[in-house]
Amino acid sequence: MNKISAFAATFLALGLWTACSAPKQESSEEETMVEEVVEETPVESNTVVDIAIGSPDHTTLVAAVQAAGLVETLSGDGPFTVFAPTNAAFEALPAGTVEGLLEPESKEALTGILTYHVVSGNVMSGDLSDGQEVTTLNGQTLTVSIQDGKVMIGGATVIAADLAGTNGVVHVIDTVLLPE
Repeated sequence: MNKISAFAATFLALGLWTACSAPKQESSEEETMVEEVVEETPVESNTVVDIAIGSPDHTTLVAAVQAAGLVETLSGDGPFTVFAPTNAAFEALPAGTVEGLLEPESKEALTGILTYHVVSGNVMSGDLSDGQEVTTLNGQTLTVSIQDGKVMIGGATVIAADLAGTNGVVHVIDTVLLPE
């Protein structure tokens, strides 16, 4: 760090320390009004959809959820547990599969596949047990397998777990699950 950067860092730290340690002065009417507006502003949600949207590894999933018209549903109250396949999982499907599913005439099939990745409730990884069957939103079941600390759901490996949102939880998986 050069002398100017070191000086700037020290100056900034002293300024922050001074601001934080200064005695609180009486608020003006304007400051009070601003504080009231801030207190009344709702906290932004971080739904299971928001989690997927915020992930560069889930752009295909987000496009599919949008094409199926499920954004509003999965942004609702829930709670939902989403087993979210990565872009690489979608790329592993046979050539043309994803493009075909994103066509408007495939909306019903796409919805069936996507709802096969969602379970009602807030199911954290610690709630899963080997051999457990979970019913998906499309009505079919997935079987959980846990061996040597590796969690699998319906043949897909969970590669990131317990991404908690305001209306549920997301578990990232390495395979697109296809209903029977």
